[in-house]
Amino acid sequence: MYRILLVDDEILVRDAIKENIDWKSMDCELVGDCENGKQAADFVKTHPVDIVLTDILMPYMDGMELSHFLHDNYPEIVIVIFSGFGEFEYAKKAIQYNVSEYMLKPVTAMELREVIGKMKEKVDQQRKEKEKLESLTKTSQDYHKNALVIRSKAIEALVGCTRDVQKSLDELAKMGIYMDSSSYRVAVFDMDLFSEIHEIDMEKRQESALMAFVLFNVADEIVTGRGAGIAYQEGNNRVCILFMGDHCRGFSQETHEICEEIQNKVKEVIGIEVSAGIGGWVKNPEELIHSHEQAENAIGLRYLLGGNLLIDTEEQKEERSLSLQQSLNEMTNGIRNGNLQAVNHALSDMKEKIKNARADKSQACVCLQMILRHAGSCWESVTSGGEDLFHKRELLMGKVTEQKTFDEAFLLAENYVHEVFERCFSMNSSSGQKQAVLAMEYIRAHYMEQELSLNDICSYLNISTSHFSTIFKEATGGTFLEFLSRIRMEKTKELLEQTTLKNYEIAEMVGFSDPHYFSISFKKMTGKTPTEYAREKRSV
Repeated sequence: MYRILLVDDEILVRDAIKENIDWKSMDCELVGDCENGKQAADFVKTHPVDIVLTDILMPYMDGMELSHFLHDNYPEIVIVIFSGFGEFEYAKKAIQYNVSEYMLKPVTAMELREVIGKMKEKVDQQRKEKEKLESLTKTSQDYHKNALVIRSKAIEALVGCTRDVQKSLDELAKMGIYMDSSSYRVAVFDMDLFSEIHEIDMEKRQESALMAFVLFNVADEIVTGRGAGIAYQEGNNRVCILFMGDHCRGFSQETHEICEEIQNKVKEVIGIEVSAGIGGWVKNPEELIHSHEQAENAIGLRYLLGGNLLIDTEEQKEERSLSLQQSLNEMTNGIRNGNLQAVNHALSDMKEKIKNARADKSQACVCLQMILRHAGSCWESVTSGGEDLFHKRELLMGKVTEQKTFDEAFLLAENYVHEVFERCFSMNSSSGQKQAVLAMEYIRAHYMEQELSLNDICSYLNISTSHFSTIFKEATGGTFLEFLSRIRMEKTKELLEQTTLKNYEIAEMVGFSDPHYFSISFKKMTGKTPTEYAREKRSV
């Protein structure tokens, strides 16, 4: 039987719904009807309710406030909201309160029966989940009372070297576990759903310990049945296996097969994917910590390669060197030449290189930041404006490090590259813009020449000074001298930050013949003298 509460401030609406639905035939009971959210909130405190059907606009406490109250205090209750046409967009905001359905007034009896049928299915699913969790909780509580906990803690201490190795060996010997094999290795299992690659709320954190117990039971049964070693729990969420035997090709293959069998069995039993890393072989118990570290590092590749991994570190090739310079050059040339195919090929090549190199998260993020910088430099080379793209690049520099997986982070960089490509392609689409781009590239290549002038640029482009001034202003928003000065000052900042050159040496390098005029120009642009700027930056 499904218990339903009706909430609406219009008595005619409540009466119509009560009378036009055959509740008994739907295996439902209308346990109450309330005229506002406050009455409904008081009602559920003393009466069990499965489904709440509520209007939006009501006195004292409206449907949104009621949904908020139920979400925080009775999350198992399924909520259906009625709303008028003008309230519908407002009602959809209630998604944050786990509202399951929105119905636009007026509601027909047929529509309501159909929705109630769907809500019954949701209640059934929640009841099953609750029963599963209660069963797992009881089993878990029983487990924590027996000797398996002591065994797991003793093996965890041995593998992690958190206390004297001999004491751990003595404790295990008292349990009938003797570390007298010729070789050992450790496998680490971690459930993808509860890992750092997914958002984990409080409910999932509680459930993870229970699911880890299921994983432990599966691993323990399979490993014990094969006589290959011992399964143990590590903390609340991870399960490990201490393999013991001869370091030979046959047993190495068997350990791999055992781990794969555990993964498949867990997926079959509870529908959760598990990643596993298998550390290398060691000769002595004192060295187990190294095998465990290798297994953990293999699990860490989940950021780069996704979930459901099975990585045997002894089968992995040596780390390849990672160089993206050629691909970066191909990408920037593609952007400048309007060749989207070359850009996409370079992006795909870099993604593959990063994955093949088994880069860790920090190294992968550095590579993504390089891609962002090079794409941004292409935009800088064709315009002095477009601050939105420069600002976006700076935001993305940090954002790529916050993503849960490499694929998500790479997509951010890839989208930015495509946006830069489109903007550059648009900028280069007319002859005037192309000439402005060529002029900016010429200035960037010759800014250090003291005699560089407008006439030099016009001779290079073979156009008149007046025509050049027009197209250059349209493209950059400024004059030739303003752009040249900005380029020289950018280079000055770079030299002041990264070298210990004298001011007069820097002045000469960036195209100023008069050091005094150089200092005046720099202060006018930055508000600081070159010496003040260098002192400030070099002290950071």
